[in-house]
Amino acid sequence: MSEAAATEASGDDVILEGLEDEFAEVLPYRYSITAYGADFLVDGLVTRLAQGDIFVPSFQREYVWTLRDASRFVESLLLGLPVPGIFLSREKETERLLVIDGQQRLLSLQYFYSGIFEPTGARFALRGVQPQLEGKTISTLSPEDRRRLTDSILHATIVRQDTPSDDDSSIYHIFERLNTGGRLLFPQEIRAAIYHGPLDELLRELNEADPWRAIFGPPSRRMRDRELILRFFALLYDGDSYQRPMKAFLNRYMASNRDFTQQSAQELTEAFLPTITQVNEALGSRAFRPRRSLNAAVFEAVMVGLARRLLGGAPITDAELVQRYEALIAAPAFVSATELRTSDEPSVATRLELGTTAFAA
Repeated sequence: MSEAAATEASGDDVILEGLEDEFAEVLPYRYSITAYGADFLVDGLVTRLAQGDIFVPSFQREYVWTLRDASRFVESLLLGLPVPGIFLSREKETERLLVIDGQQRLLSLQYFYSGIFEPTGARFALRGVQPQLEGKTISTLSPEDRRRLTDSILHATIVRQDTPSDDDSSIYHIFERLNTGGRLLFPQEIRAAIYHGPLDELLRELNEADPWRAIFGPPSRRMRDRELILRFFALLYDGDSYQRPMKAFLNRYMASNRDFTQQSAQELTEAFLPTITQVNEALGSRAFRPRRSLNAAVFEAVMVGLARRLLGGAPITDAELVQRYEALIAAPAFVSATELRTSDEPSVATRLELGTTAFAA
């Protein structure tokens, strides 16, 4: 499936050009991963969720189970039937457990114990279950059933990446493979889960900037707009060390600067906002669109080239920006580097060099 086709199939309203197929990736290396099993009592899981020791990333796929689905899961535990296990990843920095797979099951338990089925706000009374359990809530279960549920065990597989030690890319790939039911997850959605933290929050904030929204259009439900901002940062600061695939390159940058250990929030903001503001003032909604659709490769080359000039203290008039932009996107070498094999190292290097030269003072 092509990138554009995958986007259209997702139901998103954004189509981007200049992207390679990110769903057929050759992994760059083998991993060394520690994985071990752990059996959790249900009440322990619910307590850990409430305390944040086990957490569902704020992004993840939305809770999609119905009250009947959740009731059937709780019923299985009450009847002593086996249920699928869950996958968790232990964060090195905090020792918290991130939910890779099992969100629907864990939240169902949390909702039942709270007494409220949060998706609807209704009282969580079991529906579509065995007659003796129909209509039961956590408070109206018999003492025996309450103990049976509390003492039920959910098996967890806990994983930790040992090598390479400078990122959690294996967790990204595990997440990607386990969370393909219902809809295919897009890369930035997974990054928001695995690499959550200050950088992800900044991407969320910058994504709301008026000049960016004016150019990109309505927010992408699949976080394509946030991914473009991340691409800009990664190529602006680490473009000289780029190696394909682009997805892994972006993963490494987001992991390494997750807590602003490379560039600060102020540095990133001062690189992005003045650049996108002037692009919007000079070009408006036609920016980065050699044809009808926004071209990601054009975006990153123009943004990196212009940002390098502005960060160097050399202003540019809107009229000059338009003139240089139009000459750049018409250059045959640039067209080739933004339309063909766009994630290959030579293509990335060529368009960044051409973009930098085009906007040089």
